[in-house]
Amino acid sequence: MSGTTSTNGQPVRKALDGIKVLDMTHVQAGPSCTQILGWLGADVIKVELPGRGDITRGQLRDIPDVDSLYFTMLNCNKRSITLNTKTPDGKAIFEKLIQHCDVLVENFGPGVLDRQGFTWERIRQLNPRISYASIKGFGPGEFEDFKAYETVAQAMGGGMSTTGWPDGPPTSSGPQIGDSGSGIHMVAAILAALYQRTHTGRGQRVSVAMQDAVLNLVRVKLRDQQRLAHGPLLEYPNETFSDYVPRSGNASGGGQPGSALRCAPGGANDYVYVIIQPQVWAPLAKLIGRPELVEDPAFATPEARLPHLDEVFGVVEAWTQGLTKFEVLEKLNSIDVPCGPILSTKDLIEDKSLRARNMIADVPHPERGTFKTVGCPLVLSDTPVEITTSPLLGEHNEEILNEIGWDGKGAKELQAAGVL
Repeated sequence: MSGTTSTNGQPVRKALDGIKVLDMTHVQAGPSCTQILGWLGADVIKVELPGRGDITRGQLRDIPDVDSLYFTMLNCNKRSITLNTKTPDGKAIFEKLIQHCDVLVENFGPGVLDRQGFTWERIRQLNPRISYASIKGFGPGEFEDFKAYETVAQAMGGGMSTTGWPDGPPTSSGPQIGDSGSGIHMVAAILAALYQRTHTGRGQRVSVAMQDAVLNLVRVKLRDQQRLAHGPLLEYPNETFSDYVPRSGNASGGGQPGSALRCAPGGANDYVYVIIQPQVWAPLAKLIGRPELVEDPAFATPEARLPHLDEVFGVVEAWTQGLTKFEVLEKLNSIDVPCGPILSTKDLIEDKSLRARNMIADVPHPERGTFKTVGCPLVLSDTPVEITTSPLLGEHNEEILNEIGWDGKGAKELQAAGVL
């Protein structure tokens, strides 16, 4: 984990030191956002239901009666308070939390906080400086009240229609572009609202729709949708085109052809993805032992290669199959060919460079022991990230009540009454 002391021995102030986040989120989209805010130094106060907490504490458990990896890997660098906001004391504590914080983040179903009396107007009345951030499935319109999950967002944001093979079904991507993709979009929106507040002194309403976040990540396919009006997309391997962008397997999606090529010893992830730019064809042909292809009319130019890319990549694959994916990586990079081995989850979790950069981090947990998690992808030179463990349910009840100046019943009495 990154250190918290500068070279002169003084504590390092984090980028978001002093920012307090009221985290009303659950599952993945919201927690992925607030965890990044916590990594950047914000004080994230996670509000959870008494007795149960975030539903992911119990989902997909690998150790009985211990918070699941689903929860721990999305809720590092946070504190937990349990609160039943449907009770009078719970509402009063929630109001004090709103007054105490700079940002409220939630990803409930539409209207949940409104029905409890906490509309944007009421929240703004309690704290004019707070920004109220919501992640929903859809923006205003016909789908506004519909529920969304990861694959629903991928389906309705254009991700699934453009993923997979032309003769296969629409396919969900492995990366969680609907949930965590929405979370990182919300981080940007929240930081913008906090910056705007330095000029206006006011918070604002912030929203991200999961459908919109996926759509933003599918922009190159929307580019190609417009290009279809002028004819087939020649860089695609598809033989026929309709009036929409087709699924195109492992085509690169850019202006340069690419493909995943098999490597030794032939396992499920023994592949390397290779992109053939015009300027690398000659050195590549020589490297793979086919120098005659440099002058061959059928291979010499990008325009000549496009109609038979399967054959072109087949020639390269005949060479890659005799090498491991890491040997291919080294040899192709020596002649500046863009490429990347297909790294499995096992490859990634054991990768020395990722561990050295804290992108795969070991985090001690009081009940499950040490677990591994992904690190913060946002790297700031002056404010390194320190990853701390996820909180136990209600671990910080008394601590947070004292901080917000609660002068009502004590934590133990509130817990006995079902408020905490």
